[in-house]
Amino acid sequence: MNPADLPRELAPPAEHSLLAAVLAIAQGPLAEQVEGIDRQGHYPRAVLQQLAAAGAMSAHLAAPAGLGDYGLAIRAMAEASRVCGATGFMMWCQAVCGLYLEQSGNPALTGDALLQMASGQRLGGTALSNPMKSYAQIESLLLKATPVDGGYLVNGALPWVSNLGPDHCCGAIAAVEADGQSLGKELMFLLRCDAPGVSMRDCPSFSAMEGTGTWALHLKDYFVGAGEVIADPAKPTIARIRAAFVMLQCGMAVGITQGAIDSMWAVEAQLGHVNQFLEDRPDALQAELDALTARVMKMAETPFDGSTAFFIDVLDARAHGAELCLRAAQSALMHQGARGYLMSSDVQRRVRESHFVAIVTPAIKHLRKEIARLSQDVMPV
Repeated sequence: MNPADLPRELAPPAEHSLLAAVLAIAQGPLAEQVEGIDRQGHYPRAVLQQLAAAGAMSAHLAAPAGLGDYGLAIRAMAEASRVCGATGFMMWCQAVCGLYLEQSGNPALTGDALLQMASGQRLGGTALSNPMKSYAQIESLLLKATPVDGGYLVNGALPWVSNLGPDHCCGAIAAVEADGQSLGKELMFLLRCDAPGVSMRDCPSFSAMEGTGTWALHLKDYFVGAGEVIADPAKPTIARIRAAFVMLQCGMAVGITQGAIDSMWAVEAQLGHVNQFLEDRPDALQAELDALTARVMKMAETPFDGSTAFFIDVLDARAHGAELCLRAAQSALMHQGARGYLMSSDVQRRVRESHFVAIVTPAIKHLRKEIARLSQDVMPV
């Protein structure tokens, strides 16, 4: 089966309609722009807004913003990622930014601001790569927040934040300090790119995913008032959403892997007589992908399970997805041969996209580190 879809006879009408809309966008305007997104750095704003209007980046949110269905959100992301991994990644950025607003409990963020994010009227991303690495003791927090009358002033710089533009926003976390001393907590807030104190700077060119709207953010005395606070302190909210945050990324891996398998079958008639001697054949990869997808869909039924054992399972599924994506893309290149080595080849692009799935936060090494650390906590004495 195609892991990006439910069997049509089982899909409720709302899900069937959403997935059909995403498929039409992915195979139409998105497919036409994928080369420009990947190689020329074209940011597909209109396509992202079409996907958002169809409900693809809000399916996981509770009513009235969405359907409260994490599995559907993952399938929609997979359908787009099957055509363009960069777009799938930006869908994830938008989806988790909506998640932050929904889970904030702040009326200033859960009303019109959330509905604008859910519908694509406002686009945004997640600046949580550095904080997630900080919580895993990989690096230190790069943003610092100082308490002032009515809120905080935030200073610092983040080198890579995606799905951004001059009128976009993102979730961010800063360590709270006073007089240079830590106050033992972090502030999570909505960062608006068009607010005073924010400057956006170009990043070095990537080997892939150039059109993801990725910028370096520099903050100078950026004011965070009560209306922008997502969580203060941040850690309880992060603990509540961490499994959902990571789980949603599985849509990228599922879609890119499926695209790689598709390209293997595309040459089977001409090259199957010799490709049969390769490892990781498309039927075996499809079976593994279907099993992984079913596992993720089961997890998606309880995205806010706060147990350590559940989070370990989510991390393991995410790592499996990244590793399967790498194998499938590499095998697709071997199956296609010289035609897959052309720079214009979908296969060549997916090889580079699979590398991104493996290194984007949480990267495979980050995932394995966290699994090892958390496993010690749940081991029987």
